[in-house]
Amino acid sequence: MSTTLFDLSGRTALVTGGSKGLGKAMARALAEAGASVAISSRHEDELKSAAAEIGQETHAKVVPLTADMTHRGEVKGLAERAIAALGKVDILINNAGGNMPQPIDQITDEVWDHFVELNLSSCMALTRALVPQMKDRKWGRVIHISSIMGFTSIPERSVYSATKSALLGLARASALDLGQFGITVNCIAPGPFLTELTLTNFTEEARQKFADRTALGRWGDPEELAGPVLLLASEAGSYITGACLVVDGGTIVKTL
Repeated sequence: MSTTLFDLSGRTALVTGGSKGLGKAMARALAEAGASVAISSRHEDELKSAAAEIGQETHAKVVPLTADMTHRGEVKGLAERAIAALGKVDILINNAGGNMPQPIDQITDEVWDHFVELNLSSCMALTRALVPQMKDRKWGRVIHISSIMGFTSIPERSVYSATKSALLGLARASALDLGQFGITVNCIAPGPFLTELTLTNFTEEARQKFADRTALGRWGDPEELAGPVLLLASEAGSYITGACLVVDGGTIVKTL
């Protein structure tokens, strides 16, 4: 198979939650493959720093765009600004998301509504805003970042698991809507990856417990998402749609 199938020269991409962690790693992978990339986040300083770093490393055009994905108006504005900055958006990576662990009987309406908006509704709204210009060109890639928590769960993850499961349904249904226009829609479901957040919020003992749950016996490195995202974003994945690529080191296949 020719490596040119993974070449994104001339393509453009928008990655939400792109200032750090998995989003930053995926943005870097797209830029390294030749795409011009816009990354979004709420935090302007982190965003500008990440854009400058990726641009310097890859020599690609990387545009920082601040946006709060819990505000529907800002989501629409992000789509408009990304098109203005890049000329078009060929590839959308819906990566922004969050989590607040709580047992089901303690979840407030405010917490539920906040994370449903952030993890699910913003993905719908941004996809809805960007799809028309993809349809005009008869080419597009939409990738929602779900989670293995969309397939399984642990205690106090009702909101997170519900929204990550819903992304799977959103991808499947919209793949049927958009396939005739040359647009694929898929999910990636990461398992345990070592990011700034996990290094900060997990003790060494807790990190080891998560590592032991995987078939490979370790956490993933964010850079290990480069291959999966390039597959789904490029011509290499042109016949993959309505699917979910699980990238979890063998976590959900290990039952004991």
